[in-house]
Amino acid sequence: MSKEIKVPAVGESITEVTVGQWFKKDGDQVEMDEVLCELESDKATFELPAEAAGTLRIKAQEGDTLEIGAVICVIDETGSGVSSEKPSAAAPAEASSGSAGPKATGEVKEMVVPTVGESITEVTLANWLKADGDFVELDDIIAEVDSDKATFELPAEATGILRHVAQEGETLEIGGLICKIEVMEGKPASSNSETSSSVAASATPSPSKESYATGHASPAASKILAEKGISPEEVKGSGKDGRITKEDAQSAQKQAPVAKQEKKEESVAQPAIRVAGSRDEKREKMSSLRRTVSRRLVAVKNETAMLTTFNEVNMQPIMDLRSKYKEQFKEKHGVGLGFMSFFTKAVCVALQEWPAVNAKIDGNEIVYHDYCDISIAVSAPKGLVVPVIRNAEGLSFDQIEKEV
Repeated sequence: MSKEIKVPAVGESITEVTVGQWFKKDGDQVEMDEVLCELESDKATFELPAEAAGTLRIKAQEGDTLEIGAVICVIDETGSGVSSEKPSAAAPAEASSGSAGPKATGEVKEMVVPTVGESITEVTLANWLKADGDFVELDDIIAEVDSDKATFELPAEATGILRHVAQEGETLEIGGLICKIEVMEGKPASSNSETSSSVAASATPSPSKESYATGHASPAASKILAEKGISPEEVKGSGKDGRITKEDAQSAQKQAPVAKQEKKEESVAQPAIRVAGSRDEKREKMSSLRRTVSRRLVAVKNETAMLTTFNEVNMQPIMDLRSKYKEQFKEKHGVGLGFMSFFTKAVCVALQEWPAVNAKIDGNEIVYHDYCDISIAVSAPKGLVVPVIRNAEGLSFDQIEKEV
């Protein structure tokens, strides 16, 4: 008996979806409610679970656009009991065929940047997930590519040896050559040994069920985790088969460094001490998405009316402190204790806690400053002047007052 899996209705205004990626291959055994693939609409990405247990027969390929109600795959329920006997019977044949290793076919598959949207003309290679010279199988994720709207994964289009053409951080046009795959038949001996060991391990009962989705973050969750600076490995997914959902990413907190890392930091703390008055900078290249966001924000600021927000702060403790010590302060340091030194120190603390506020954009890079230069408007006899206090984060209250 065969069960047809159709594209479900996902919204009133959505009439078609695109097959994003298959988590299972044609002919694989699947269980009830196991995630088969990802479907993408013009509004969201969602998962398609299996509606029965059996052998999967794929009808639509990755990238195909289907209407709501169209058949996307078929599950052969009659083949569910046969598959359990196949591994033992086929094991000797696989061992004998695998010992020979992969064979080169002489064919070279050139992979180009796919079309990811009508308005997207170029993408940036974010990072390689497979190294140059690695053996990859069909549909293995080999790289992550950034556009000015989203980040997407690049699957291998053939089985063989991967050869990098483009480097990380390089910007490529749609259709540009990104890598080559030297097509081969069979698998390397190492993969067969790993397969046999994994089969042996699967024979023993395990407390948790893991699959491709375990620890895998959805596109929305990946974006939130990247903004927080949290690795997906640090988050435990609550979704199907351990998948990281958007809610998991929103509630995730950056873990405190473990004791081992603290010891390592202590050992290198001496050379890492920042010299007083240093003016170090750190540069990070922006992704295409970040560049587009920054460009649009500047355009909005210049083209629309901006709203100024006023926040009230209780300054009474500062006023009491100043009244109590201002005479002693002036006698000791020869300068009056004003409010600007309090404001300056508070700003420096905030900038060190949020370095992005103290950063600037230089071309396609974000430049983070390890110092705080504070400008203060001062009324002088000749008019209003704005002196700049350099490295204010390292100055004391009396030094700030003297600079002003």
